[in-house]
Amino acid sequence: MDLRKVKKLIELLEESNLSELEIKEGEEIVRLSRFPAAAAPAPVFSAPAPATVAAPTTASIAPAATPVANTGEEAGLPPGNVVRSPMVGTFYAASSPGSEPFVKVGQQVKVGDPLGVIEAMKMFNQIEAEIAGTVIAIVAENGQAVEFDQPLFVIG
Repeated sequence: MDLRKVKKLIELLEESNLSELEIKEGEEIVRLSRFPAAAAPAPVFSAPAPATVAAPTTASIAPAATPVANTGEEAGLPPGNVVRSPMVGTFYAASSPGSEPFVKVGQQVKVGDPLGVIEAMKMFNQIEAEIAGTVIAIVAENGQAVEFDQPLFVIG
Protein backbone atom coordinates (compact mmCIF):
# COMPACT_ATOMS: atom_id res chain seq x y z
CA MET A 1 0.00 0.00 0.00
CA ASP A 2 1.28 3.44 -0.96
CA LEU A 3 2.49 5.75 1.84
CA ARG A 4 0.26 8.54 0.47
CA LYS A 5 -2.78 6.31 0.95
CA VAL A 6 -1.74 5.60 4.54
CA LYS A 7 -1.33 9.33 5.23
CA LYS A 8 -4.77 9.98 3.72
CA LEU A 9 -6.27 7.26 5.95
CA ILE A 10 -4.68 8.92 9.00
CA GLU A 11 -6.25 12.23 7.99
CA LEU A 12 -9.66 10.55 7.57
CA LEU A 13 -9.36 8.97 11.03
CA GLU A 14 -8.45 12.33 12.59
CA GLU A 15 -11.41 14.07 10.91
CA SER A 16 -13.94 11.41 11.96
CA ASN A 17 -15.23 10.33 15.35
CA LEU A 18 -13.93 6.77 14.86
CA SER A 19 -11.58 5.29 17.44
CA GLU A 20 -10.05 2.74 15.07
CA LEU A 21 -9.91 2.09 11.33
CA GLU A 22 -8.81 -1.05 9.49
CA ILE A 23 -8.49 -1.23 5.70
CA LYS A 24 -7.74 -4.38 3.74
CA GLU A 25 -6.35 -4.10 0.22
CA GLY A 26 -5.47 -7.46 -1.27
CA GLU A 27 -3.21 -9.14 1.29
CA GLU A 28 -2.16 -5.86 2.91
CA ILE A 29 -3.95 -4.58 6.01
CA VAL A 30 -3.64 -1.12 7.55
CA ARG A 31 -4.95 -0.67 11.09
CA LEU A 32 -5.03 2.81 12.64
CA SER A 33 -6.10 3.75 16.16
CA ARG A 34 -6.34 7.00 18.13
CA PHE A 35 -5.30 5.58 21.50
CA PRO A 36 -1.81 5.09 23.00
CA ALA A 37 -0.28 1.68 23.44
CA ALA A 38 -0.23 2.25 27.23
CA ALA A 39 -3.97 1.57 27.28
CA ALA A 40 -5.11 -2.01 27.74
CA PRO A 41 -4.55 -3.94 24.51
CA ALA A 42 -7.48 -4.78 22.31
CA PRO A 43 -8.38 -8.46 22.33
CA VAL A 44 -7.25 -10.50 19.36
CA PHE A 45 -9.90 -12.80 17.91
CA SER A 46 -8.25 -13.77 14.60
CA ALA A 47 -4.83 -14.65 13.27
CA PRO A 48 -2.77 -11.69 12.04
CA ALA A 49 -2.42 -11.15 8.28
CA PRO A 50 1.02 -11.76 6.73
CA ALA A 51 1.61 -8.15 5.67
CA THR A 52 0.39 -5.71 8.31
CA VAL A 53 1.13 -2.01 8.41
CA ALA A 54 -0.07 -0.43 11.65
CA ALA A 55 -0.19 2.97 13.24
CA PRO A 56 1.77 3.35 16.49
CA THR A 57 -1.09 1.93 18.54
CA THR A 58 -3.63 -0.86 18.34
CA ALA A 59 -5.73 -0.47 21.47
CA SER A 60 -9.35 0.43 21.04
CA ILE A 61 -11.47 1.96 23.76
CA ALA A 62 -15.17 2.58 23.43
CA PRO A 63 -16.72 5.94 24.14
CA ALA A 64 -17.46 6.31 27.84
CA ALA A 65 -19.93 3.73 29.04
CA THR A 66 -21.46 6.00 31.63
CA PRO A 67 -22.65 4.30 34.79
CA VAL A 68 -26.10 5.37 35.89
CA ALA A 69 -27.53 4.83 39.36
CA ASN A 70 -30.18 2.13 39.26
CA THR A 71 -33.30 3.59 40.83
CA GLY A 72 -35.14 0.27 40.86
CA GLU A 73 -37.01 1.14 37.66
CA GLU A 74 -35.38 -1.69 35.75
CA ALA A 75 -36.83 -5.04 36.70
CA GLY A 76 -34.34 -7.73 37.55
CA LEU A 77 -31.31 -5.50 38.19
CA PRO A 78 -29.82 -5.28 41.66
CA PRO A 79 -29.27 -1.81 43.13
CA GLY A 80 -25.99 -0.18 42.10
CA ASN A 81 -24.41 1.73 39.24
CA VAL A 82 -25.41 0.32 35.86
CA VAL A 83 -22.75 0.30 33.14
CA ARG A 84 -24.55 0.55 29.80
CA SER A 85 -23.49 -0.28 26.28
CA PRO A 86 -22.19 2.77 24.39
CA MET A 87 -22.98 1.12 21.03
CA VAL A 88 -24.71 -1.67 19.16
CA GLY A 89 -22.55 -4.76 18.67
CA THR A 90 -21.59 -8.15 20.05
CA PHE A 91 -20.50 -8.35 23.70
CA TYR A 92 -17.54 -10.50 24.71
CA ALA A 93 -16.61 -11.11 28.36
CA ALA A 94 -13.06 -12.30 27.53
CA SER A 95 -10.27 -11.30 25.17
CA SER A 96 -10.52 -14.57 23.24
CA PRO A 97 -12.54 -17.78 23.33
CA GLY A 98 -11.19 -19.95 26.13
CA SER A 99 -9.60 -17.02 28.01
CA GLU A 100 -10.65 -16.00 31.50
CA PRO A 101 -13.32 -13.27 31.54
CA PHE A 102 -12.16 -9.71 32.25
CA VAL A 103 -14.28 -9.59 35.43
CA LYS A 104 -16.38 -11.93 37.59
CA VAL A 105 -19.23 -11.23 39.99
CA GLY A 106 -17.80 -10.18 43.35
CA GLN A 107 -14.55 -8.87 41.85
CA GLN A 108 -13.26 -5.43 42.87
CA VAL A 109 -12.66 -3.03 39.96
CA LYS A 110 -10.94 0.33 39.72
CA VAL A 111 -11.67 3.18 37.33
CA GLY A 112 -10.26 2.20 33.93
CA ASP A 113 -10.26 -1.57 34.52
CA PRO A 114 -11.51 -3.51 31.47
CA LEU A 115 -14.94 -5.07 31.95
CA GLY A 116 -15.47 -6.55 28.48
CA VAL A 117 -15.39 -5.70 24.79
CA ILE A 118 -18.01 -4.94 22.16
CA GLU A 119 -17.35 -5.88 18.56
CA ALA A 120 -18.92 -3.37 16.20
CA MET A 121 -18.18 -3.28 12.49
CA LYS A 122 -15.22 -5.67 12.93
CA MET A 123 -13.60 -3.38 15.51
CA PHE A 124 -13.22 -4.40 19.16
CA ASN A 125 -14.08 -1.61 21.60
CA GLN A 126 -13.03 -2.09 25.20
CA ILE A 127 -15.57 -1.25 27.90
CA GLU A 128 -13.87 0.16 31.00
CA ALA A 129 -15.11 0.71 34.54
CA GLU A 130 -16.05 4.37 35.03
CA ILE A 131 -16.33 3.95 38.80
CA ALA A 132 -14.52 1.86 41.41
CA GLY A 133 -16.44 -0.81 43.31
CA THR A 134 -17.52 -4.43 43.30
CA VAL A 135 -19.09 -6.14 40.29
CA ILE A 136 -22.56 -7.02 41.57
CA ALA A 137 -23.98 -8.43 38.33
CA ILE A 138 -22.93 -9.18 34.77
CA VAL A 139 -26.11 -8.62 32.78
CA ALA A 140 -24.85 -9.19 29.22
CA GLU A 141 -24.14 -12.70 28.01
CA ASN A 142 -20.88 -13.57 26.26
CA GLY A 143 -21.23 -13.64 22.47
CA GLN A 144 -24.69 -12.05 22.47
CA ALA A 145 -25.80 -8.96 20.54
CA VAL A 146 -26.24 -5.81 22.63
CA GLU A 147 -28.12 -2.61 21.88
CA PHE A 148 -27.16 0.98 22.59
CA ASP A 149 -27.81 1.87 26.26
CA GLN A 150 -28.46 -1.78 27.21
CA PRO A 151 -27.31 -2.63 30.77
CA LEU A 152 -24.07 -4.66 30.74
CA PHE A 153 -22.86 -4.63 34.35
CA VAL A 154 -23.95 -3.46 37.79
CA ILE A 155 -21.17 -2.11 40.03
CA GLY A 156 -21.78 -1.30 43.69
